[in-house]
Amino acid sequence: MAGVARSAWWAEAWVQAMNRLAARRAGQAQPAAGFVSQPEPRTIGLYARGKQLVAGNFLFAGHLVEAPGSVIWDLTSPSRAFESELQGFAWLDDLAAVGDPAARKRAQDWTFGWIDRFGRGQGAGWSPDLTGRRLIRWINHAILLLGGQSRDRSLAYYHSLSHQTVFLSRRWHVASPGLPRFEALTGLIYAGLALIGMEGHVDPAAAALARECEREVDAEGGIPTRNPEELLEVFTLLTWAAQALTDAGRIVPGAHLAAIARIAPTLRVLRHSDGGLARFHGGGRGLEGRLDHALASAGVKPAAPVGLSMGFARLSGGRTSVIVDAAVPPAGQAGASAHASTLAFELTSGRRPMIVNCGSGAPFGADWHRASRATQSHSTLTIDGYSSSRFAHDGREVLEDRANITLIRQGGAEDGQHLLAAHDGWRATHGLVHLRDLTLSSDGRHLAGVDMLAAETPADRARLSSILKKNGDAVGYALRFHLHPDADAAIDMGGAAVSIALRSGEIWVFRHDGQALLTLEPSVYLEKGRLMPRAAKQILLTTHLQDFEARIGWTLAKAQDTPLAIRDLDRDEPASRP
Repeated sequence: MAGVARSAWWAEAWVQAMNRLAARRAGQAQPAAGFVSQPEPRTIGLYARGKQLVAGNFLFAGHLVEAPGSVIWDLTSPSRAFESELQGFAWLDDLAAVGDPAARKRAQDWTFGWIDRFGRGQGAGWSPDLTGRRLIRWINHAILLLGGQSRDRSLAYYHSLSHQTVFLSRRWHVASPGLPRFEALTGLIYAGLALIGMEGHVDPAAAALARECEREVDAEGGIPTRNPEELLEVFTLLTWAAQALTDAGRIVPGAHLAAIARIAPTLRVLRHSDGGLARFHGGGRGLEGRLDHALASAGVKPAAPVGLSMGFARLSGGRTSVIVDAAVPPAGQAGASAHASTLAFELTSGRRPMIVNCGSGAPFGADWHRASRATQSHSTLTIDGYSSSRFAHDGREVLEDRANITLIRQGGAEDGQHLLAAHDGWRATHGLVHLRDLTLSSDGRHLAGVDMLAAETPADRARLSSILKKNGDAVGYALRFHLHPDADAAIDMGGAAVSIALRSGEIWVFRHDGQALLTLEPSVYLEKGRLMPRAAKQILLTTHLQDFEARIGWTLAKAQDTPLAIRDLDRDEPASRP
């Protein structure tokens, strides 16, 4: 374990040293004198976040630093993730969303402050992905940054853009495959198209981006991490790059366009009825409006999904969406934030999330990150003490013993949509397979579920018999249904049901077949952009397995007096970047 960690540390240190050397050498390049054409902003910021920045409240990577009147580069960064968000300059989008003189002054002062302090190759911002992200923002918001500036400052801005572009042309290939490399190459394309004298970088970068599309975007329109929010970020970058190439009169490579066409229907499958993304494998709901904007920009026509999309199944009826993780968790480097969430689901009714997964704990520290990846943090069946996929035995934070899907059947009929799936995540530990059977009515008002544990083969039964003998003839397991914090739940009908009231006015009722103990327990909702986890509740059905098979049936249905359609116009404004 120590050897693996030491080797990774040396590799990272070497890459950073080479980045700094390349950054210093890139500063000798001939600077651009201006833009080929005036760029148009395509990034979306949040007004509320911009106002907070103007007031001196810096909320990044789950940390809040309150420093009114301070220069952003004088802050003491509480984590590497915090520093990365500063150096990536995505916060320029938020200041641009405000756009008043105070926001403009901070955007200009902090940008030119970066040039003075880090522009010659210093600091943590000289990595390919952060440089690509930063270039996109600097170019998008050129009018905001250059308004009222002196000639010397304008020349310093163009010189720094050129410096970073040359650095990126030499170092994009060391960015990690996936989102970091997409960011680096999109930034290089942006800069090459925008800056006078940098046109020679465009064709090589566009060709490299097309190769990454072929390598990283599979036939289902998915990426190796299976993170829906990361897929949205990749899709957004690809649409930005395609639009920039088209506007410049250049041909977008076929592989680039084909990747956009594959990803668009997958994102539609992963989008809940409220417009947010399903929260799996470290991803959040996505920045408000970005998904709809990216899909509209791509111009890919909606199509009926066939089979799984990036390993997820979707059931929809009326105003209800159910999204199920129906594939093996990601492995290797792509699985650095993978969750043991196989067969977990989320349910959204109209504009209101109801059944959720806890989300990613990464912004709240290592302990929360690890806990959020466990099966217990997802809305599915759990066996006491064991996740369905487990961490590597050598201490690496990747899932090594991963649950494989052993059965998958999807279908639809007049009465609704159906999913039957099974995984073998506990076969090695207990000799058990988990089967989940879900049926959503065509009007979206009724979800019926059956969860089973079964020892299918003689070898499975022998293993389970050994476990039962060791554990006193019983194995504890539970069904968990994590509720969104805005859902108000209470035990009802003398302990036989749970009533769930949504802010829209809808009432849902959870019932079960009496084979387990029903309780309402504390839970958490881990949301990016917040300082602390939000308190929530979970419906818990607990019981014991004492034979080779066990089964729990349950239903989740709208109360009979809930109208078919409710005008749900009251929507909380997003507080921060997801």
